[in-house]
Amino acid sequence: MKIITKTEALAEFCTRASTHDYVTIDTEFLREKTYYSKLCLVQIAYPGEGDETAVLVDPLSDGIDLSSLYALFRDESVVKVFHAARQDLEIFFFEGEVFPKPLFDTQVAAMVCGFGEQVGYETLVRKIVKQPLDKSSRFTDWSRRPLSDAQKTYALADVTHLRGIYEFLAAELEKTNRAKWVEEELQVLTDPETYIVRPQEAWRRVKTRTTSGRFLGLVQTLARFREDHAQKKNIPRSRIFKDDALLELASNKPKSMEDLGRSRLLLRDARRGEIADGILTAIRDGIAMDPEDLPRVNNNKSHQQVNPALADLLRV
Repeated sequence: MKIITKTEALAEFCTRASTHDYVTIDTEFLREKTYYSKLCLVQIAYPGEGDETAVLVDPLSDGIDLSSLYALFRDESVVKVFHAARQDLEIFFFEGEVFPKPLFDTQVAAMVCGFGEQVGYETLVRKIVKQPLDKSSRFTDWSRRPLSDAQKTYALADVTHLRGIYEFLAAELEKTNRAKWVEEELQVLTDPETYIVRPQEAWRRVKTRTTSGRFLGLVQTLARFREDHAQKKNIPRSRIFKDDALLELASNKPKSMEDLGRSRLLLRDARRGEIADGILTAIRDGIAMDPEDLPRVNNNKSHQQVNPALADLLRV
């Protein structure tokens, strides 16, 4: 079981991998304490048997450069295979400003092939490659070193079994002439707009039954501050204040630190310092917003964004 910790070793492996038709890729990461995911491990395999053609890449190793991996991602002669790729792609987009192309997502392909919506990797391993899968290491701390043997075995299995799954699903799509459906759906995953969250638009994530423009204006300014602060500090939104606290603030419109102290839902750290200052500024901005600029909820269902390929699949 090979762990790559050096730039030169990674470059050598990526050179070998680039001679094959496809590679399978997965990642392990942490996000509980940060806004952006912290990449802790990359698993890669190319066609072959067992673990001999698979490696674990340690991005936390001192001085390791992932440029050769990103070069492989850009090599369009090699298909990059993931399962449920969205979070992996988000990491590589922000870490390396790259999307793996061409991309194949076995979860999307499995849905098109009739395995059900959002089918899990374990299910595909059991049904397609007829192997058991040990998931006991799934929720371990992947940033701690050294990795245990159980962690390494678990991580490697996420790309070794994926080879058989890919080959089976690719053949099924070819046989049923549905490969185009998968390609159309994957266009969303390789669009930067899927991953970029603009603070000005963050209010749309907040669920509220109110359609009052003035109330939504306050939701917008509060969500904008929270998103901007979370991005700059690289901390989760919930560490600043949660949605229920945001709605309480938009409803009560506190005007002073004393008012913030009366909040039932606001975290203690948000009642003072730069977060409290930001909240009060956001409240003032929301109250002062020109009526012409107040946000509005579009209730016209015909304007809801639905991917055409997914709509076709649902009709089937």
